[in-house]
Parts: sequence; C-alpha cells; structure tokens
Amino acid sequence: MSQRTCLSVILAAGEGTRMKSALPKVLHQIAGLPMVAHVVKAAETAGAGDQVLVIGHGAEEMRKAAAKFAPDAETFVQEKRLGTAHAVLAAREAISRGYDDVLVMFGDTPLIDPGALTVARLKLAEGAAVVVIGFRTPNPTGYGRLIEKGGKLVAIREEKDCSDEEKKITFCNGGLMAVAGGRALKLLDAVGNKNAKGEYYLTDIVGIASGQGLDVVATEASFENALGINNRAELAQAEGIWQQRRRHEAMLSGVTLIAPETVFFSHDTEIGADTIVEPNVWFGLGVKIATGARIHAFSHIEGATIASNCDVGPFARLRPGADLKQKAKVGNFCEVKQATIEEGAKVNHLTYIGDARVGAGANIGAGTITCNYDGYSKFFTDIGEGAFVGSNSALVAPITIGKGGYIASGSVITEDVPDDALAFGRARQKTIPGKGKELRERFASAAAAKKK
Repeated sequence: MSQRTCLSVILAAGEGTRMKSALPKVLHQIAGLPMVAHVVKAAETAGAGDQVLVIGHGAEEMRKAAAKFAPDAETFVQEKRLGTAHAVLAAREAISRGYDDVLVMFGDTPLIDPGALTVARLKLAEGAAVVVIGFRTPNPTGYGRLIEKGGKLVAIREEKDCSDEEKKITFCNGGLMAVAGGRALKLLDAVGNKNAKGEYYLTDIVGIASGQGLDVVATEASFENALGINNRAELAQAEGIWQQRRRHEAMLSGVTLIAPETVFFSHDTEIGADTIVEPNVWFGLGVKIATGARIHAFSHIEGATIASNCDVGPFARLRPGADLKQKAKVGNFCEVKQATIEEGAKVNHLTYIGDARVGAGANIGAGTITCNYDGYSKFFTDIGEGAFVGSNSALVAPITIGKGGYIASGSVITEDVPDDALAFGRARQKTIPGKGKELRERFASAAAAKKK
C-alpha cells in the first residue's frame, strides 16, 4: 500500500441552493474548517499524495479558500453540470497521469473516516477494479441499493428502479468510490446519458465494470461516513457528530470533560492530559493547552496558548495572541489579547490585558485595564516581575512598570515606574464635614418640586 500512488478527486462544484447562502456549499464550516477541507484531510490520511478539486459555482472563491487548506491541490472547473461522471472527467488531465488508485469523493461529506478509504484502497491492491463504500440502515428509503451476487457488486440501483424485493435491501450506496487508476478513464468514458435527466452518472461504472468481467466489490462503513450536507440543519447534525467524536477522543486521551456535551472544540484544538474542562467552554481556532490546566465554566478561548497547570475562568475570554505560562491565572470576567502572562502571574477578575506582558509572579488587581489603543495605533505595556497593580487602575501605554513596582489602587499611570517604586496617579481626596447631608436635602427638595 505504501508504494501505491493515489489521487483523490473531490467533487466540489455544487451550488448548494438549499443552504440559502451566497457562500459555496462546501465552504460552510464544521469545527472551524470548511467541510471540503475535512474531506481533503481524510484523503491525505488515507495516503492520497495528490489532490484534485473539481469546482464550479464560486470558482474563484473556492481557489482562494483551497490555497489555505490544500495549497498543493489542483483545481479543475466543471463548466456544465452534466452529472457526477462528467464532473470526475473534468479532472481527466490529472487522472491520465497513471495513478495506481483514484479515490472519488464528495466535498459535502465531511465525516468520512480515513480508515474507510484505506480499506477501499486495500481492495484495489487485491485486484478490484471498482470499490464502492456503502452503509447499512434499517430505513433505506430514498437511497440507492447495492446489488450483490456471489459476494460481488453488480449494480447500484436507484430506489425508483428497484423491484419490490430489491427495496428490502438495507445495504446502500454511500457515493464514495475507489477506482483502479489504469481503468478509470476507460470506465468513465463508457458512461452514457440515456436517462431521464440526460446526465452521466458515476454509479454506472459499477454495471459497466461488472459487465466486462472486472472485479467490483462493496465495502461497509458507518452511515456517518456518507452523510452529505445539503442544508443548514444537516450542517448542524454533522457538527454535532464531529464534536461528539472529538470529545470522546479527548476523554480517552486523559482530558476530563465534566459535561462533555457542552464543550465545543475546533478542528485544530490541542489539549493535554490531566486538563479539566468545566461546562460550557468554547475552544475557537488555534488553541494549544498543555497538561494539568483547569478551564472553568463559560470561558471562550481562541488563538491562545496555555501552559501546564494554568487556571482559566470562569467567564474568561482569551483572544488571539494570549500566551499563559506555567501556573498563570486568568480569572472571572477577564479578557486577555496579544499578551503574555508569565509564570505564576495572576489576573484575577474584571480586567483587560491587551498588547502587554505581565511578569512572573505579578498580581493585577480587579478592574485594571491596559489602555493600549488611541483610536489609530496599538501600544505595549510591560509589567515587571513581582509587580503589584492595585484595583481599578488604568495603565496608559506605552508604559513600563518595573520589577517589584507597586501601583496604588484607582491610579491612572501615564509614565514609566522604576523597579520597586510606588506610584500614585489619582486626585487627592478632600472631605467636607456635613456636606453630604446638605446635598441630599437639596436633591430631595428639587425632586419634590418637579412632582408638583
């Protein structure tokens, strides 16, 4: 298998009108990744060294997107939509290069298991000309049936063409195929369009190959592998299945999810063993968490790196560029963006830290903000090791708080603070005896006059 060459041809030309969207259907996302990119990843994992995308609607948008998730993939345009076999033949140039195996896949089936593709390729290696990946269901209504005789697949029959006996078959067509590369073009070119729609159907190559005495077989995968997405309800269903798989995988790898069904991962989330995740946590793109961290309830994390034994939340928001070193703490109702929280530092509550560094062991009091933006540009705040910033302080960047610096509560700090210095940035308090009572009486009298 490892020496066999493989091309995946991924059909991604559908308009997806039932999605009710200007975005090409296959670019709608599952776990933060376009569904077609999930298909590409599955093909790569199954050993497809080269990738082809057959595109149509939104071709330029598709090319731009593919440059990110499949930069080496070739794209071919299906100018007219004349059926699935016609779509595959749009990639004739690539298929003709003589691959051992050709995988034909659909860009709207994001849950395909690479293992199912590997099994199909093994059948090709054993001599099959065509391998169809099917699934079994107790309710086959609406699906094409896989007609087998003597352990061989002889036809794929659409339900409207099935006999009463054939309608009882529960082994159904999943749409995914593996074809021997040396025979692929001859079989595809033999497909005709003598049918009600005048289209060229990929499924016809099963009957063609069988009629030529070639070995055609069906392999079985779960229904999820063939789940196609046609509308947003099915998109949500696929998202749910993907999340369930990922949660299960995370827990088996040593992560504790207290309420798994309330935790949502992205396709690239990395999370270490002995991490505990409390309910209602969202992991956006680009999150890396080391071992032994604790993520408290209702936290939203994206583009962040969290080292071992950190403590985050509850109700924390870590935005892109947040970098928490070992044993750092970001507490409730705190937001961190483009900032490093060094080892053992604490940002406990009701605080915004942006474009900054908080030194090791520093303590940031409640209500502190780094004033990093003047409406045009961003500026940096550097808070030294062991510094203490009192509650309700505003640090106006660019500014440096030295090692061991102490900021009095309620201060607005606009100048650098040297190491071990104490800084006040607030107006002096003035107390006038009896003035409070006088004000209350005046305000009460004014309010009463308005009611008359």
